This record gives sequence, structure tokens and C-alpha cells, in this order.
Amino acid sequence: MKTITRRNFNTVIAKGMGGAALLSAAPFACAMGADQDKKKLGIALVGLGSYSTYQLAPALQDTQHCYLAGIVTGTPEKEKAWADKYGIPTKNIYNYQNFDDIANNEAIDVVYVVLPNSMHAEFCIRAAKAGKHVICEKPMGINVEECDSIIKACSDAGVKLGMGYRLQSEPYTQQVKEFVKEKTFGDIQFVSAEAAYRSTGNPDQWRLNKSLSGGGALMNMGVYAVQSAIYGTGENPISVSAQEFSTRPEYFKDTDETIMAQFEFPSGAVGNISTSHNFNANSMYVSGTSGWFQLQPANNYGPLSGRTSKGDELKFPHESQQKLQMDDFAKHVLFGEPNKAPGEMGKRDMMIVEAIYQSIANGGQKIPLDLAPGFGFGG
Repeated sequence: MKTITRRNFNTVIAKGMGGAALLSAAPFACAMGADQDKKKLGIALVGLGSYSTYQLAPALQDTQHCYLAGIVTGTPEKEKAWADKYGIPTKNIYNYQNFDDIANNEAIDVVYVVLPNSMHAEFCIRAAKAGKHVICEKPMGINVEECDSIIKACSDAGVKLGMGYRLQSEPYTQQVKEFVKEKTFGDIQFVSAEAAYRSTGNPDQWRLNKSLSGGGALMNMGVYAVQSAIYGTGENPISVSAQEFSTRPEYFKDTDETIMAQFEFPSGAVGNISTSHNFNANSMYVSGTSGWFQLQPANNYGPLSGRTSKGDELKFPHESQQKLQMDDFAKHVLFGEPNKAPGEMGKRDMMIVEAIYQSIANGGQKIPLDLAPGFGFGG
């Protein structure tokens, strides 16, 4: 079995496929040029829940082009704990009331909003008005209107906007995109993507509260499945039909538990996605006219893995996806490199999410999608 590794994946990068950001092991001077400004961007994390605590903050200890400069939290106990652990000065610690004062802090260049979904729009807009670049955790908002408001605020303020789509920066996703672009397995005919986990925790958690989350599994893991279907075909869907299933209504009282959806694409390819908070699933499978490829696991924090009908095994050295993602955004700001996950991508995904919910509300009716070719694909 042939193994596709980072070494032979370099040929993809040499073709200019936008994969240079993946080679964090390459010398900075080679990747950027010795005469480039080597300033690191200061990032402030807004919301210190589990994702910030266990993924983003540790990743920011290893990033090359950005660092953990500040925090925003509503919990005074966390202020001291984080300051002690990461050496964050008092002047870089904010709460939700004095957040707007961040405009006067030159040490903070980027605000990363990691709050419950219903708070994304407010704090992204406030960050933009404060003159800070913005990273918004997924989903971008709880409706398309919020996405538009965030995009407009960032545009009006002249700041950069990126989505917290970690998979857009990791090498397995880049390899999938290359397979599709180069027609390695012919024309794509079918894609299947699954992103799910079984929730058994506190039934009062914010993800199960629709006023805070905007929805259930679809607004959470479902975004990964939607994205997999899109980069697995290289196209935006033109229609969607969807169904919802509930087997634990006593636990999922306010949000969707399991959703399945079927896509049609302009080329004639079809796709199926499933997402749930009630079972474990983590894969993508793509079939073309001359073979297939799959990732399994496909969307967790890694390491990921894959194989193809040609007998190839996909194996890349594991690095923090969050590290790669935040460095990619920093390089977009500092050096003008392509934005791998722009705000338009977050809006596109929310347009698809809304169409899925509309289909469910109408008994599985096929809902047309009017997405311009290439809209929301990023750099």
C-alpha cells in the first residue's frame, strides 16, 4: 500500500494549491521571505469555555505568527487562573461590560469570539467597531441576517474576518480538495459525510438551549458535514431535502437531535449528510467515475486518517488544527495570504442550514439553493 505523506504532498504545494500554510515545520524565512515583517499578532479569546481552555489557548503556545495576548470572561475566578497560567497582564483582561475598551489596547490585534452562538454577532460587531480583526467560531450566527451584519461591520471598519473552521487549514482537507480539483478519481458522482457525537451531559447545557445555540446538532456538528460535502465535490449545492429524527425527546427538549439531508450539485453529483447529538459518526466518502477516497476519522481534532481505491493510505504528521488555523489567519492579516475561511463561507453555510430547517418544516420538501459558483470557498 502506498502512503501519501507530507513529503510527497509537497508536490501539491509546489503547484500553488494554497497548501504552504500547512508546512509549519518549514523555516519561516523560506516560506515568507527573510525581509518580511515578523510581528506576531496578539489574540484575545472571548469566552473561556472548554474549547478555549483545552484547544485554543494551548495551541496559541505553539503558533508562529500570533500569540495569546488577552482574555474576555464574565468569571472573575478565571481571570486570575488564566493570568497566572499564561502570564496575561491585567491591562489585557476584560469582561463583557468593559469589552469595548479593548479598542485602546494596542497589544491586541485579533479578537476570537468563542461564545454561545447567540452572542457571536454582538461581539463580532463590537470587536470590529473597536478596530480589531475578528475570528468567529462556528456557526457564524443564528441566522443569515446576523452573518450579513458581521460581514458589514468588518467591512465598514476595514478589519479582516475569518471563521474558526479548523479543518480548512489541515492537510487531509487540502488533499481532498486536490483530489477533486485534479479529478484524480474522475468526475465526482457521490459524497457522504457524517459528523455526530452522543451527548449525555448536563441537559441544561447551552448547546441544548435553542435561545443560546440557535439549533441543535445541525448548528454544531452539522456544519462539518455540510463543509465535507462541499469540498468533497468542489461545488456548492443547488438544492437540499432534509429529515429530522428524535428518539430522546426527554433529553433533547428544545433542539434537534438527529438530522439527515440530501444535496444536489450543479455537475449532477448527489450527496448525503447526517449529523446528531445522539450517536457517534465521523467520516466522509467520495465516489468518482474512476475510483473513491475516504477519510475516517474526518472531522475530529485528529489525527485524521484516509485511504483510496488506488490502495493509497493518507497519512500526515499530526499538528494542532487550531494552531494551523490561527497561524493561517495571522498570515492573511500580516502578509495578505489567502483567507482560507472568510466570512462569506460562514454565511454560505448558514444559508444551507436555514434551507435544511425549511425543508424539515415542510415535510422534507426539496428547497432550491441560490449560491453563486465559488461563493464562500475561501482562498
